[in-house]
Amino acid sequence: MVKLLTVFGATGQQGGSVVDYVMNDPELSKQFKLRGITRDLSKPAAQSLRLKGVEVVEADANDKESLKQAMHGAHTIFGITATIYDEKLKEREFAQGKAMADAAVAAGVQYFIFSTLSNGAKLSGGKIQKLAHFDVKAEIEEYIRAQPMKSAFFAPGSFMQNFAHFMAPRPAGDGTYAIANFVTPETQLPLIDTVDDSGKYVGAILAEPEKYEGKVLSAATRLYSYSEIVNTMSRASGKTVSYKQLPLNVWRSFLPNESAEYMVDMFFWIQDYGYYGPQTEELVDWTAKQARGKLTTLEEYLAKHPLHLQ
Repeated sequence: MVKLLTVFGATGQQGGSVVDYVMNDPELSKQFKLRGITRDLSKPAAQSLRLKGVEVVEADANDKESLKQAMHGAHTIFGITATIYDEKLKEREFAQGKAMADAAVAAGVQYFIFSTLSNGAKLSGGKIQKLAHFDVKAEIEEYIRAQPMKSAFFAPGSFMQNFAHFMAPRPAGDGTYAIANFVTPETQLPLIDTVDDSGKYVGAILAEPEKYEGKVLSAATRLYSYSEIVNTMSRASGKTVSYKQLPLNVWRSFLPNESAEYMVDMFFWIQDYGYYGPQTEELVDWTAKQARGKLTTLEEYLAKHPLHLQ
């Protein structure tokens, strides 16, 4: 019997990757029909999904009534919450996750796959206090685990896509380029090509749901230090890209006020504890072996998406 998979954020990077992977996988495309959830049916990306044969439904995790249609008849859910950096971040995002989980239970959903992250406050013994955008996802994960349905969890690493935006190399003023942060150059990021690879991990859960029930997939190709990242960028671009370790107050001054405290504690967390906590390396290594299909290296990503260094 064909099962209905409802994908939240279907027009975004993670949800869109899940939709594309399932549609193109010979086994999963026969097992699942797809319903993509978007907050705006008029977006070109929503229209594109329709043209691919995906049922597209407008719903918002902040609107409990809209979730009823999103969940109706679904066997499996891929859920994701939206982070907005303000004083209500944790309250709002937890309410989104709880509303999705409650609506899924009410609709008789059998399996919930949630996009989660680590609880930095708990794993650091309270030393990391401003990691709400991580912690709240871990708290939603705990809530989902307590519900009467099966569940598994996808924890994406640092997006390679960020190197085209807020983590892009900047001109250093001498004809070279630099990535700047306050953490040491040895600090390691678990990198994932979110668009091409998210579906490979979620696809593994969909293909073997019993195997991965209760598991967290710490999804990244591998760990890359900042030193390795800039060296890779230099080779890929033919330009000199270096890493500049700045004083914390200088680096912080470049950030928007609303997100500064979250970003500072996030990088302290990554530097001092690891993106997924003390077992980051083992978790990433294990998870990479679970993915269905070859994972994208940073070299391959930059070849496909060249840096625009002028």
